[in-house]
Amino acid sequence: MKINKNESILIIAYKGMVGSAIFRALKRSGYTNISVIARDDVDLLSQYDVMSFFKKRGFDKVFICAAKVGGIYSNSQYPADFIYQNIEIQSNIINACHQNNVNNVIFLGSSCIYPKESKQPIKEESLLTGSLEPTNQWYAIAKIAGIKICESFNIQHGRNYRCIMPTNLYGPNDNYHEKNSHVIPSLIRKFYFANKKNDKSVEIWGTGKPLREFLHVDDMADASIFVSNVSKNDLDAVTRPDLSHINVGTGLDISIYELAELIKSISKFDGDILCNPEKPDGTMRKVLDISKLKSLGWSPKISLIEGIKEAYDWFENNYPDVRGG
Repeated sequence: MKINKNESILIIAYKGMVGSAIFRALKRSGYTNISVIARDDVDLLSQYDVMSFFKKRGFDKVFICAAKVGGIYSNSQYPADFIYQNIEIQSNIINACHQNNVNNVIFLGSSCIYPKESKQPIKEESLLTGSLEPTNQWYAIAKIAGIKICESFNIQHGRNYRCIMPTNLYGPNDNYHEKNSHVIPSLIRKFYFANKKNDKSVEIWGTGKPLREFLHVDDMADASIFVSNVSKNDLDAVTRPDLSHINVGTGLDISIYELAELIKSISKFDGDILCNPEKPDGTMRKVLDISKLKSLGWSPKISLIEGIKEAYDWFENNYPDVRGG
């Protein structure tokens, strides 16, 4: 694997959880020519503004981390925002990359692209083989469109635009909003404040039975950089032109109730965990098959307990300055 640490790299949305992790990982690895933009630096919903930005600079590689994200609640409440804004953002950026001769792009997707009833563990080939989970279909459809946009530029124009599909992410700079966060940051916030308020219990959505896989964002960043450095020929050897995305995860899952117990232990909360079955469970099991990425030479390094301890400490040390705080 040939690595050029002087190549010109752009991270879009570097202040978010994934973008900031990729920035840290690149710096740790000795990359010297890194540019960054935040969501408020360029109007990513404007094709003109995005194209104008790219015309001013030349980049060898671009990491697209920009997206409108949220949990079940926000997906259900703002479906138009999730599908329209995400399609617009990714389309503007990918097209600008092509028009300005950027040949290496990493587009960050999500495991929610897969059908609700996918065979477990989920292989990349499961894409578009069944119905999506209704609670996040708007975001999922936008991400599927992003995959196909990248593939279309690869097929028609010979680009090397790769989409990596991470499982559920967590870690520093996550979104800890009371209603719009994902499960780990939501639970960290709940247990943190339960301790502060001396509450006797913490409620979790659903039955607690669904199984989920979680990946620390630093492992995700490492995988993103790894894939960006794999040659097009090597990537083509394990993918298809019309099925070029690659799963990123741990291959391990845990029930939501067990996850809550783990965070309860880490937070030293001594109350009860109450399940609310009137709230949706979502898909009952979702774990990714990561054999393609492993065959290329990558595997995760951070255990779930180690990662959640770090995430809880980070929240405790940074509240109320964290996003959604």
